[in-house]
Amino acid sequence: MPEFHAVVTVTLKTEILDPAGEAVQGVLQHMEFPVSDIRIGRHIQLTVDAPDAAEAARLVQQMADAVLANPVMEQAQVRVEQ
Repeated sequence: MPEFHAVVTVTLKTEILDPAGEAVQGVLQHMEFPVSDIRIGRHIQLTVDAPDAAEAARLVQQMADAVLANPVMEQAQVRVEQ
């Protein structure tokens, strides 16, 4: 069975406050970097065995929804590569 590499990016939903992002934004702005609207998240890489890319994406999304992200507060974006 082919192996597919997947990347899951988990971020807080836009309606959820992000204190870590606000803190980093404040520091960067204090250092005079022209930044705004910083959101802090997680980057998860994994390899999954699946018959094709569509099934790999389905499996990884299922993992993200069940374990990798808190669906109440977070959103997960899945990208699959062969």
